[in-house]
Amino acid sequence: MRNPKKTLLWAGACAIAALLVTGSVQAAPAPAKTAAPTPPMGWNSWNHFAAKIDDATVRAQADAMVSSGLRDAGYRYINIDDTWEGERDAGGVLHTNAKFPDMKALADYVHSKGLKLGIYSSPGAKTCAGFAGSLGHEAQDAKTYAEWGVDYLKYDLCSLTPSVEKAATLEEGHAIEAAAYEKMRDAIKATGRPMVYSLCQYGINQPWRWGASVGGDLWRTTGDISDRFSRMVQIGLSQAGLAKFQKPGHWNDPDMLEVGNGGMKAVEYRTHMSLWAILAAPLLAGNDLSTMTPETLSILANKGVIAIDQDPMGKQGDRVHAEGPLEIWARPLAGGAKAVGLFNLGDRPANMSVTTAEVGLKGPHALHDVWADKDLGKQASFKAVVPAHGVVLLRIAAK
Repeated sequence: MRNPKKTLLWAGACAIAALLVTGSVQAAPAPAKTAAPTPPMGWNSWNHFAAKIDDATVRAQADAMVSSGLRDAGYRYINIDDTWEGERDAGGVLHTNAKFPDMKALADYVHSKGLKLGIYSSPGAKTCAGFAGSLGHEAQDAKTYAEWGVDYLKYDLCSLTPSVEKAATLEEGHAIEAAAYEKMRDAIKATGRPMVYSLCQYGINQPWRWGASVGGDLWRTTGDISDRFSRMVQIGLSQAGLAKFQKPGHWNDPDMLEVGNGGMKAVEYRTHMSLWAILAAPLLAGNDLSTMTPETLSILANKGVIAIDQDPMGKQGDRVHAEGPLEIWARPLAGGAKAVGLFNLGDRPANMSVTTAEVGLKGPHALHDVWADKDLGKQASFKAVVPAHGVVLLRIAAK
């Protein structure tokens, strides 16, 4: 989530990451069962509403997710970010504030729509917005979430970040955050209620190497996204080389979607969706679902793009080729197919081309233009004029 303090936190995170010795922290084998067998799809309140979120707005988003067809397209989670928290009672139990008079009733309403409810907390004493975190109350809070019917927890390092950054050694800093995440993992497990466990800690200490070992179903690999093309591209391209650390059930998370929030053009939002799909990234819409335009809906609900993101092979894609502002990324899909994105990050249209050999295939294969929903016949090479800040997303069939 975003907060003015995050700028300094992210700067510190970058400094730590730059000092890390590659391979210093190794991920443990992932468990056989997971709460997120494919990248989670849903909605989160922060990108559009931030602190202006309440019970009525969440219900409206749930209603819109159903009426728009996004639920049927695969979006399932309605996630409440920061600022829902109230005070703890004499026994230490955390209650909601006046904006959320009955979280259990809200969860029941979301569930009645065939959706799932997510919530937010921090392993520190305070959340990013200054509300009560879970430090020292992990078991209590997990029990409360389970009683409410929560299905997803975003756990934001936030106020614990300074302790991690001030540690005497990188190993000591990692140990602090790993212990914090393990404590809530164990607390969730003790409730007996399955919850997707999302580690939000901005890529500090290479979480892709150890996120699964502390119970994460997904872990943030970057600082916060914003509704700007330059920031979205910076985050997306920074995922190069991380594919080997992700596996089905445990996902690299380059942050939530900005599609429909107005800071980018439609062509740029299609680039956003395409890159996230090739990255096997979680697809958490961050717009106002109740007022979105048909164009925004067509981007979020595109069946071909979602099919790539949710491909059962669960293998993240990676960069194949880069030349100035022109990049080609590819992702292996189940059955031997490939998803290929031709990204023009420059400010003018550009001629781009790719061959099947470049993405590990031999000879002509059937090509499909995903955004145009058009079969292109069998080809061994493909050429196109890609618009500025745009993409051509191909699905290449296996023979």
